[in-house]
Amino acid sequence: MREIHQTIAEQLVHIEREEQVRILYACESGSRAWGFPSQDSDYDVRFIYIRQPEWYLSIFDKRDVIERPINDQLDISGWDLRKALNLYRKSNPPLLEWLQSPIRYAERYSATSRLREFSPLTFSPKSCIYHYLNMARGNYRMYLQGEQVRIKKYFYVLRPVLACEWIEQYGEMPPMEFDLLVERLIPKDGALWQEVQQLLVRKKAGEELDYEPRLNPINEYLEDRLRYLEQAAAKSRTGESRMDEQLDTLFRSSLQEVWHEQA
Repeated sequence: MREIHQTIAEQLVHIEREEQVRILYACESGSRAWGFPSQDSDYDVRFIYIRQPEWYLSIFDKRDVIERPINDQLDISGWDLRKALNLYRKSNPPLLEWLQSPIRYAERYSATSRLREFSPLTFSPKSCIYHYLNMARGNYRMYLQGEQVRIKKYFYVLRPVLACEWIEQYGEMPPMEFDLLVERLIPKDGALWQEVQQLLVRKKAGEELDYEPRLNPINEYLEDRLRYLEQAAAKSRTGESRMDEQLDTLFRSSLQEVWHEQA
C-alpha cells in the first residue's frame, strides 16, 4: 500500500513538471473509495489542476484534460480548474464525489475546501438522481438479467440506487462509501441486509465473483426501487447555481494564490 501511494505521489509530481501545472487536489475515485475493492482492483486517481495565467489568455480553445494511463494497476486523469468550475455549476456528480472522497492523495491551496463550502448552494437533486439512476439501469440491464448473473455487478447497481435513495431522503450529495449507504438505508432485520453483507465479505476477501445464480432478495429490491425512482426523479428539485460570481472570484483568486508564490 505504501509503495503504490509513493508511486502515485511521484506521478503527480511528474505531471506537474511535464505539463507545467499545479495540482490543487488529487483523490481516489473508484471501488477503493467506495469501499469494496477486489485484491486486483486498480487505482483510479483523479485530480484538479491549474495552469499559468497566460494559458487562459487565448482566443483558442485548448485541451482542458490531462490523462495518464500508467499501467494496469494505475489510471490517472484530471480536469483543469476552469473546466471543473463549469461542471460544478451544473452539479456534476463525479466532481462532487471527488471532493468528498475518503482517500485523498494531495490537497494544496484553498480552492477545493471552498468548493466544499459552496456545495449546498449548487447541488441539484434532479441532475444527480438522474446520473445515478441511469448508471443503475444500465448496469442492471447488462449484468443482472436471467438466472445466472455477474454477481459482483450487484455492487454497481446497489450503490447508485442507494445514492438516489439518499438524495431523495436527505436532499444532499450521498457519501461515496458503500458501507455508509447500506448502514443508513437498508433495514438490518431482513434478507436483503443479509445478502448484501455476505456479498461484501466475499468481495473484500478477494473472492472471484463471476457468474452465479441470481440473488432474489437483491433483485426484487432493485426492481422495486428502479420503478419507484423513475417517478421520483421526475418530481425531484432541479436546483440552480447562484454562485457564478463567487466561482469567477474563486478562479481568479486561485490563479493569484498559486502563481503569486512562483513570482
